[in-house]
Amino acid sequence: MKNIFTHWLWLALISITLTAGCGFHLRGQIELPYRSVYVQGGSDGLAAALQAALRLGHEGRLAPSAAKAESVIDIISVQNSKVILSLSGIGRVREYQLQYRVQYQLITPHGKVILPPANLLLARDMTYNDAQILAKGAEEQLLYRDMQKDAAQQIMQRIASAK
Repeated sequence: MKNIFTHWLWLALISITLTAGCGFHLRGQIELPYRSVYVQGGSDGLAAALQAALRLGHEGRLAPSAAKAESVIDIISVQNSKVILSLSGIGRVREYQLQYRVQYQLITPHGKVILPPANLLLARDMTYNDAQILAKGAEEQLLYRDMQKDAAQQIMQRIASAK
């Protein structure tokens, strides 16, 4: 029994050493180089996800208006699309790829471009079954919301590295 415990202890010690040696660390909080940021544009949940990310990690960074902000995240366009990935033998859809495209830029309140327009494309694969139309519709909406949150995090990281 003691021999098994010793093996598990060595295995745990080796795992911890390898994990620490590869440079792994938790993501942590994104440090923005701007004191205040305003989010403009974006009619879907992306603007709300960006505002939530600004409120969550950066107390007081979300500006109430573009005029009072040091920088403005301008969401130029947001586009959802669905591409067929595979069909069954009788021609029914078996798999879709959901795509979420965002074009954004970072500007000053006076319109000077800090970060030129950039495109972001996120994709998720989703299996499909005609017998589960309601469930697959709910799954699709959940995947789009997940992509919105992911896009907000990626935009925040790109802004943090822009200056």
